Amino acid sequence: MDVLLQWVFAPAIVITLALSVIFSFKARRASGQRSRGLHASRMNMSMGIMLVFIAGVQLLLSAQSTLRIIIGALFLVIGLFNLFAGLRNHSVYRTMRQDGQ
Repeated sequence: MDVLLQWVFAPAIVITLALSVIFSFKARRASGQRSRGLHASRMNMSMGIMLVFIAGVQLLLSAQSTLRIIIGALFLVIGLFNLFAGLRNHSVYRTMRQDGQ
């Protein structure tokens, strides 16, 4: 079971890390406020999913110690916060008019 979870978590973490970096570069290089906000919100969603996967590694794949459970729970909370903040911001910027207002 641990091997299967490793095959799921490792590529998922790498993919979401790559998406976070890509959206970060796109957000920094975007000229309009709307596109900058959309890319930043996608970066937040990717980072949130990545932190949830890292929390899964800490909680499911390692020896159960108090410190690992605390770190995993902390990553889970921060990841869920990033995910929901990204979803909220994405809906706000998606409904924004194209000219930046």
